[in-house]
Amino acid sequence: MNAVVTALSLPISLCKSSNTSTRKDLKRALRVVAVFGEEGQLVPRKHAWGPLFDIEDPRSKAPQSRWKFLDVNQAMEVARYDIQYLDWRARQDVLTIMLLHEKVVEVLNPLAREYKSIGTLKKDLAELQDELAQAHRQAHISEARVSTALDKLAYMEALFNDRLLQDRNTTDMSEAPPSPSTSTQSLTAVKGKPTRKNWEVSGPVQPYNPQLKNFWYPVAFSTDLKDDTMIPIEVFEEPWVIFRGEDGKPGCVRNTCAHRACPLHLGSVNEGRIQCPYHGWEYRTDGKCEKMPSTRLLDVRIKALPCFEQEGMIWIWPGDEPPAAVIPSLLPPPGFQIHAEVVVEIPVEHGLLLDNLLDLAHAPFTHTSTFAKGWSVPSLVKFLTPKSGLQGSWDPYPIDMEFRPPCMVISTIGISKPGKLEGRNTKQCSTHLHQLHICLPSSRKKTRLLYRMSLDFAPFLKHVPFMQLVWRHFAEKVLNEDLRLVVGQQERMINGANVWNLPVPYDKLGVRYRLWRNAVEQGSKQLPFNKSV
Repeated sequence: MNAVVTALSLPISLCKSSNTSTRKDLKRALRVVAVFGEEGQLVPRKHAWGPLFDIEDPRSKAPQSRWKFLDVNQAMEVARYDIQYLDWRARQDVLTIMLLHEKVVEVLNPLAREYKSIGTLKKDLAELQDELAQAHRQAHISEARVSTALDKLAYMEALFNDRLLQDRNTTDMSEAPPSPSTSTQSLTAVKGKPTRKNWEVSGPVQPYNPQLKNFWYPVAFSTDLKDDTMIPIEVFEEPWVIFRGEDGKPGCVRNTCAHRACPLHLGSVNEGRIQCPYHGWEYRTDGKCEKMPSTRLLDVRIKALPCFEQEGMIWIWPGDEPPAAVIPSLLPPPGFQIHAEVVVEIPVEHGLLLDNLLDLAHAPFTHTSTFAKGWSVPSLVKFLTPKSGLQGSWDPYPIDMEFRPPCMVISTIGISKPGKLEGRNTKQCSTHLHQLHICLPSSRKKTRLLYRMSLDFAPFLKHVPFMQLVWRHFAEKVLNEDLRLVVGQQERMINGANVWNLPVPYDKLGVRYRLWRNAVEQGSKQLPFNKSV
């Protein structure tokens, strides 16, 4: 049988827990817990569920196969070890939750605790509550990773069975000696052509590479998702809808009813279930249909994505790979307060919009009616950045900027009053504007833009009536100045023009974004600019 060549990227080789020794210490302490007897003496007792966590970390026994080409049997063996590791990791997450619950009981037990003031007890309980929330979220992520790994194993087994059938039907052909041209082509395919830097970005926008989906994407602000509302979104040209379940946690399911393909967002949310407006079928946040009026209940499910809420944002994982264990933080720096959150649909492919946001040299020419009004045109604009970083500062503007994979642009602007810059860098400025732009790829001609603005001055503005509308008007005015240019770029790009024809020094951050994206789409083992030096 011919070997099936495949390359896996598995948590065993990528996820190394730094808390292993701590978890082992906790596990040993878990087996015997002290309780009080009738005379106030400590009596040891064992937990019945203790053996559930006496499982050895499987990483030491996993086959060393990182970045190797495997045949189908080796690949399935690695996938099985992958599932064993994810199971072990999930048990550790559950163990953490159970230990924290016991810690809460210990704090509340008047016989077992030391004397503490009410204020100290409240502080301890608040800290434990935060730890429990984090542990519960980590457990849900682990559950999603296990589910994805099981789906991958099932796919590999189906692929293996199909390959057996194919080999059985082509036995005669497989015994024929390969021709020299076939051997040469195979050798070329195995070695692969050396990659070269390609600055050609022209022609119709190509379908999105699946590798670009394997990231956490913020898709909505928490304040926009009420208990009885839903938010329809399009991500990588697929329709989804977000709503809150009965427990208040968000979920993301395919925006298509399993019955007659009716858009679910045209319906309503009832008791934490989204109801199709066509025949009343109701779906939970995990995609399971829980109600089918006027017919016998069938086992029906629509696709659901891993979905979590963190720091005022709703995040989803649209890729096929197991979700990353950590969702990045997008909160503004300490001392800033969030003043505005705006969502706008932009009729431009998200890569072109990111190119625009990562370029500040155009500001004194494009934004002459908004924030750059009155700016002088410097003789030289430079972007100062670490050698291998995706962040840096603009010279001579007091602006720091960062591209945060996969689709975020973060900037901090030193400003004294609207339309006036102060100093040559942000450290020389007394007041600052912090901006977060999230360019969610909706389709090849549309971007869902999430914009968050924060200030480290004028906190009273948060309490001014209708101020949110003022900020939205200003944000849309700035975007419209860019939009007429970027839409024109897109039209010419589709007709064959190269939008990255002559990069110059101040294009550095945009060029690095393109290099990073190309590496992701090509499945590179090591992504560029992942560390600052």
